[in-house]
Amino acid sequence: MLVSYKWLNEYVNIKDINPKDLADHLSLTGIEVEGLHQPETGLKKIVVGDVKECIPHPDSDHLSICQVDIGEAELSQIVCGAPNIKAGVKVIVALPGSRITGNVKIKKGKMRGQVSNGMICSLQEVGYSESVIPKEFADGIYFLPAEAVVGEPVFPYLEMDDTIIDLSITPNRADALSIRGVAHEVAAIYNKKAVFPEVKLVEGEQATSEKIKVTVTDQADAPHYEIRVIENVKIGPSPQWLQNRLMNEGIRPISNVVDITNYILLLFGQPLHAFDYDKLGSQEILVRRAEQDELLTTLDGVERKLSPNNIVITNGQQPVALAGVMGGLDSEITNTTTTVALESAMFDSTSIRRTSQTYNLRSESSMRFEKGINQAEISLAGEVAAQMMVDLAGGTILKGSVKGSQVHPENIEVTTTLKHINQFLGTELTQAQVNQVFTALDFSYEELGETIAVSVPPRRWDIKIEADLMEEVARIYGYNNIPSTLPSGQTVAGFLTHEQKLTRKVRGILEGSGLSEAISYALTTAEKAQQFMLRKSKVTELAFPMSEERSTLRMNLISGLLEDLAYNTARKSKDLAFYEFGRVFYQDNDPKKDLPKEEKHLAFAITGDKIEKSWQETAESVDFYQIKGLLENLVKALNLKNRISYQATSDLKEMHPGQTALIYLDDQKIGLIGQVHPSLAKAHDLKATFVMELNFEALVEVEKPALVYQTVSKYPAVSRDIAMLVDETVSNGDIVAAIRESANRFLTDIKIFDVYQGENIEAGKKSVAYSLTYVNAEATLTDEEINSFMVRIEKTLTDKFAVVIR
Repeated sequence: MLVSYKWLNEYVNIKDINPKDLADHLSLTGIEVEGLHQPETGLKKIVVGDVKECIPHPDSDHLSICQVDIGEAELSQIVCGAPNIKAGVKVIVALPGSRITGNVKIKKGKMRGQVSNGMICSLQEVGYSESVIPKEFADGIYFLPAEAVVGEPVFPYLEMDDTIIDLSITPNRADALSIRGVAHEVAAIYNKKAVFPEVKLVEGEQATSEKIKVTVTDQADAPHYEIRVIENVKIGPSPQWLQNRLMNEGIRPISNVVDITNYILLLFGQPLHAFDYDKLGSQEILVRRAEQDELLTTLDGVERKLSPNNIVITNGQQPVALAGVMGGLDSEITNTTTTVALESAMFDSTSIRRTSQTYNLRSESSMRFEKGINQAEISLAGEVAAQMMVDLAGGTILKGSVKGSQVHPENIEVTTTLKHINQFLGTELTQAQVNQVFTALDFSYEELGETIAVSVPPRRWDIKIEADLMEEVARIYGYNNIPSTLPSGQTVAGFLTHEQKLTRKVRGILEGSGLSEAISYALTTAEKAQQFMLRKSKVTELAFPMSEERSTLRMNLISGLLEDLAYNTARKSKDLAFYEFGRVFYQDNDPKKDLPKEEKHLAFAITGDKIEKSWQETAESVDFYQIKGLLENLVKALNLKNRISYQATSDLKEMHPGQTALIYLDDQKIGLIGQVHPSLAKAHDLKATFVMELNFEALVEVEKPALVYQTVSKYPAVSRDIAMLVDETVSNGDIVAAIRESANRFLTDIKIFDVYQGENIEAGKKSVAYSLTYVNAEATLTDEEINSFMVRIEKTLTDKFAVVIR
């Protein structure tokens, strides 16, 4: 929001306050100032000139030789190339030695043999953007008003001696998207009074209702809609002061009627729209939803196909405007317009937002309808605009307005207490100081014992609850004046939840193992969202994504980690090991109606070498056993070693079919581990990459066994080895489970120490060998006892897997 310091001074007296100090105070009270701009800065020796004579250059077909009165004894000759230069106009003249925009210095010189003492300037050459220059002057020089005094600096005539304050308005402070709103804010900051001159509406005898009928199909779409009619207007350029205001606020002047609607939008924050009454084609306005594939050509000349998501203004049959966003081309104000139908309205903010996004039509009007407007001043804004049209374009305002719907805004009462305010802010304010803040804000209030009942006017529709009032007290009192205090009263020592403790523990284990934490986007493509899935789920997509790459909520963490690996690898990093804690989003119901279920996952991914090449060792790439070792370390630290098992799988198309397993906690599937499919790794320009992902919430919820301490046995441990020939399809996990099942309580450890396939081993078989450790804490185990244990184990293995003991 661009705010003119001069314009602001018309409503609140701040002439004694420097614009920079004003900007600092605004920032301290919660409205950020992005910058200050003085249009005349860097320009000098630019004055008003009067072109007395203009003749063609004898040696050029586009240059003119002008004799210009610049307030000196003699006329000054200036050669000008503008196509619209002519005698009898007041122009902007840069004198010799002057500087124009871009720090360009103007000197005396010759053009095609003719002396030129300076330069006749366009608005672009004194710093105005092409987007705000009136179209009639876009390709030529600008004509100043006839009353401009020759030889005087040009800056006051263009209000370039003003200061423009650039405000960054947050969505909750949409009331500051108007000069009147900012005036109220400034008045509150400096404890002054904002005064707005009363506009007396002069109406004719004929009633507006005789000229037009207004109907609103659904008042939820347009809670307020009214039309005024102004007859016998004369379309022409706006006066200089109005054009200056609009250009300094970043809006291009078009014509007096259109400029007035833009002026009121800036002054009140209330969008208006002016229709050419005679082009409507009827004496009726109907506000309704558009029909499917209904067509409307908007003011930008583009024919748009509409849908029932759009609110339209119609003449009873055909659309004539896209409500709150842009008017229709067929009913626009032109030089032939004599009767204006002026719309003052309020539209459903959600619908306006969707429409502007659908057609990529972001405008000053749509932005204000989206964020909210002052409902108390909708009609007033229309009345002020109508009277300005009479003053600047002639004509007559018909009596009254015709309303299809109407809002009746009332003050909102919000209560608080001094005690709550001081507790909330950590201050020791008195009742008088708090009351002074409400007075400065122009909020009426009443003290009811310890309670303060504050009446909040509709212009501050962001204030609804007690906390909002406390924020206002803090802002106006000054955030910089609030002391730093410690919490008072009874406090409870903070503590971590079980999940937080476990998360911290896991982070420490993984970082101790050499992994670095990564944080990936929760939004991805629909394709990547459905990779590496641990369960079936519907896809949750954004209705209006910023891009296709960030359109869908993820259902896995691995795809994001692969992007992180690829990003780092492309920048010459190698030997990468990342982990990530994050939420995935599963949807079992209707994604358009129901929120997805969030589930916390843990994933890690490694690629590159686990041993670097050196004079002593050859490089060794990461493999499945390294990623499994990282997981085993974690499982052991969490005391879940005997409850985690693995089951080989080839069902995941994103994973290598021979090096992938599902992870189970008891009988519950909680994750996957293995090698990324080589084709997918290649698509990311990665070498062999290994990943793991599991449902971390399952680890949080698992019931942990009680921690039992045992005395270290004073009797020796005994180890026995067992080797067997078994089908290669039988997994190590199955064999270990069978051994544990048949062993007694003295078996304390099982380790596999050999796996062999090849020469002297039957095809389809493998030789595996295990070391079993037995300990009896009460006595020394005898050979006979251990032999009996081994016999029982061998029988179980033979019965289950038809093994051959070697």
